[in-house]
Amino acid sequence: MLSEAIETYHNLLTPDVARESWDQLQDQAKRRGLFFGTREVTTVLRPRFFTTEQYYFLQSAIGAVMPAFDKAYRAALEDDKLRAQFHLNDWEEAVVRENFGFAEPSPSARMDTFYLPEWGVVQFTEYNAEIPAAQAYTDVLTEIFLGMRSMGEFQKEYEVRPLPTRNQMLHTLLDSYRQWGGTTRPNIAILDWKEVPTYSEFVLFKEYFESQGYTAEIVDPRDCEYANGKLTANGFEINLVYKRVLISELVERGDLGLEHPVVRAVRDNAVCMVNPFACKILHKKASLAVLTDERNEYLFNSDEALAIANYIPWTRVLEERETTYNGEKVDLMPFLAQNKDEFVVKPNDEYGGKGIVLGWTVSQSEWEQTLQERLREPTIAQKKVTLPEEPFPSFVDGDVQIYNRMLDTDPYIWYGSYMSGSLCRLSTAALLNVTAGGGSTVPTFVIEERG
Repeated sequence: MLSEAIETYHNLLTPDVARESWDQLQDQAKRRGLFFGTREVTTVLRPRFFTTEQYYFLQSAIGAVMPAFDKAYRAALEDDKLRAQFHLNDWEEAVVRENFGFAEPSPSARMDTFYLPEWGVVQFTEYNAEIPAAQAYTDVLTEIFLGMRSMGEFQKEYEVRPLPTRNQMLHTLLDSYRQWGGTTRPNIAILDWKEVPTYSEFVLFKEYFESQGYTAEIVDPRDCEYANGKLTANGFEINLVYKRVLISELVERGDLGLEHPVVRAVRDNAVCMVNPFACKILHKKASLAVLTDERNEYLFNSDEALAIANYIPWTRVLEERETTYNGEKVDLMPFLAQNKDEFVVKPNDEYGGKGIVLGWTVSQSEWEQTLQERLREPTIAQKKVTLPEEPFPSFVDGDVQIYNRMLDTDPYIWYGSYMSGSLCRLSTAALLNVTAGGGSTVPTFVIEERG
């Protein structure tokens, strides 16, 4: 059904429909500020489609694997040796076990995923447990696409269900605030550097929070002051921090370290921050190595072990050791050196595609040099996964042009438990990351053919 729906949509893109839809998309993007820095957030005329069965399958896969992440997190809090496998640095060790006032270390998260619906294959390659971005972008793109003529024509043949997430983010912030002990209507600070390319999304969140009756401001960490038990920024008193800044940048940028006003206020329990410092444990890319490493099999029951085997690609932290691969014992570093076309290396704690090396894209000598250099800093190696492709239409020089693009599927996860909504990124390059210049973001809809 999915391929038939895609073909139906593309057939509806007659010259008039395509031009009108493209003009509307361009106009609305400018009106709503849908830009990543200076680049357009989306450059195609079709959203991502899932059938109901495909969406439920993805939800069930998330539901199956999340208990394993939770179990690894809880065990790491109590076991220094296990926690060492996540490769936290010294200041992270100082804060990740502090009480943060609510139940889940990552009440809002995102799993970066490659999903091949026609094969029933899902591979979770990264767990973004710290700052899952793009919810407001996808929500507004959803509204824009629903208003386009092409989608209006498509809805004559298909029922279309949007997957909003800004409401989920607000509920999660407020629920965490109440668990933390908040009893008043909070002032919300959307916290990040004012020069980041995602600033336009903060504006969309501010507008949404205010539309729901909450006072919200976009706050640069450099403007924060902490005195007399209150965190303020330019006279705005903050009760609840929607943290979009990376914790590592908050602590390491400048010379304040753990004495930064926001850090002090959170540690003093003067403000509620979502996500809290504790999210750093699972946010480390080594969390996937912890789950797939044979040393940690004892942590998981049979259902969790099966979910790990089915959905998480083989992952190891680079180090001189023996391990197992497909049930066989291997000497890790020589094994990786000899099989460059099958692996990716990633820094343990980076974002935006920084430092990722795809083994099959570099020479043997470059690969071996990369492995040796990355031994000096926490880095993971991960089994290569199959990249899905779908045809997407663009409007170029007055014509519809349809060609395949690689795409990922990035489900939003709430309270470390369930999936609701999803980011989708498109690219013509193997590194599907918008920050790294990887192409477009499109909204996702669940569709059913009308009877």
